[in-house]
Amino acid sequence: MGEALGRVLVVDDDEVIRQLIALNLRLEGFEVHTAVDGRDCLERVGEVGPDVITLDVMMPRLDGWVTATRLKEDAATRKVRVVLITARAQDADLRRGADIGVDAFVTKPFDPAELISIVKNLAAAR
Repeated sequence: MGEALGRVLVVDDDEVIRQLIALNLRLEGFEVHTAVDGRDCLERVGEVGPDVITLDVMMPRLDGWVTATRLKEDAATRKVRVVLITARAQDADLRRGADIGVDAFVTKPFDPAELISIVKNLAAAR
């Protein structure tokens, strides 16, 4: 197998969803790493060096909003593409994401093919 399409850090506290996303991305040719919540994400992002982070919003310890904000405020991780995965995608949520600098939103329940397409586009644009 040749070079991966990109490196993705999948962040979700739900192991089933985390593994589902990771498996689908690996099958498409991405190098995939995982984190169990926002704090784990922030601890791992430096060693992983992802092109794209898929980030669940509702997580213990550190939610997706705070995690995305910290990623976008840090010069070392500002350029990493962030996809927020949320059960709520009302206008206020979309505005909040835009203010933070989130690159895309995926609403739960999501179609894995849609998520893969978004990640592919973001990784290709890096």
